[in-house]
Amino acid sequence: MACDDEVWAYAQASLPRVSSNDRETGPPSGPRPTDAPSIAKLKDHKTASAGWTLARAINTGTCYPSSFVGCHAGDLESYTDYKELFYPVIEMYHKGYKTDGSMKHVTDMDVEKITTGLGDTTQAKIISTRIRTARNLKMFPLNPGGTKETRLEIADLVEKVFATLEGDLAGKFYRHTSMTPGETQNLVDWHFLFRGKDKMQAASGYHADWPHGRGIFVSADEKFLLWINEGDHIRIISMEQGGDVKSVFSRLSRGVAAIEAGLKAVTGRDDVYMHDEILGKIACCPSNLGTCMRGSVHILVPKLIAKIGFDEIDKIARGMNCQARGSSGEHSEVIDRIDISNWRRLGFPEYLLVQDMIKCANTLAEMEDECC
Repeated sequence: MACDDEVWAYAQASLPRVSSNDRETGPPSGPRPTDAPSIAKLKDHKTASAGWTLARAINTGTCYPSSFVGCHAGDLESYTDYKELFYPVIEMYHKGYKTDGSMKHVTDMDVEKITTGLGDTTQAKIISTRIRTARNLKMFPLNPGGTKETRLEIADLVEKVFATLEGDLAGKFYRHTSMTPGETQNLVDWHFLFRGKDKMQAASGYHADWPHGRGIFVSADEKFLLWINEGDHIRIISMEQGGDVKSVFSRLSRGVAAIEAGLKAVTGRDDVYMHDEILGKIACCPSNLGTCMRGSVHILVPKLIAKIGFDEIDKIARGMNCQARGSSGEHSEVIDRIDISNWRRLGFPEYLLVQDMIKCANTLAEMEDECC
């Protein structure tokens, strides 16, 4: 359906104002991406792969003006067909990155290039480490523009790939539509289960045809997970208790390579992931473009929290290209521990983002030790 003038006018008035990811506390205050006159001429356009329209692209921001980004892609073409919308958002969110072709994204998951390690005092304070990334298959539209059939095809395809995994990456695939009550409860108890209950993701189209085509792969040692069609096609997660960041990153790197090799073998294709030389690995949300990676540690700093407060800790983290969250997620209560993660995604290799996180954790651990 074409985006009629009434819907477009409402969307323009409702879409949130986007700001950079190193934002200060408070609502975004930048220009609306739809303010550009050149965008209006595209309001009735549809992309070739998914039939994605501007109205659908900005539906999250239209329904929820408090959303920080407020727009999503439905296929790879969305980023080029609607670059007047997406490119300003990308440059505002990924501060300093230019989409004019003068900058290229480089992927590098070589753990040996991480030159900074966690200090002894930092290691003692880290409860757990988790690093995740995402990949989308170029043979299908992105999930907001996908269908029940494409989601099922993706799930069937990756299930074949899972059968090829070996060693510590091997495990079991649980489909949301066929897991037993006992399996469901186990995944809940392990905090592995994702559910289609996020209102902003629903507005973006992520939850369409729920729960068909969704599933979770869990390795035998429960340190390597994949979420299938939660948002992006594949979310790859490496995690473990404690602060062995290099081990977690190494496992993620091996897992990403093994999944890609398996996909190539099963499909007979030489190139399986959506990628752009400027935007890097393609994700549904512009905030995840580039590496699609978020690495985090949960670190105990109770004295520092009591002394300077969470907001000041977040300010320090952002000055080091990281961000602080509550240990149960964004906006969760902060008591004695915080979640520290990289906030840069685009324009920097993965190993450097992990190094950002390590340096920030070391700084906060030292500040904790200095507290009276």
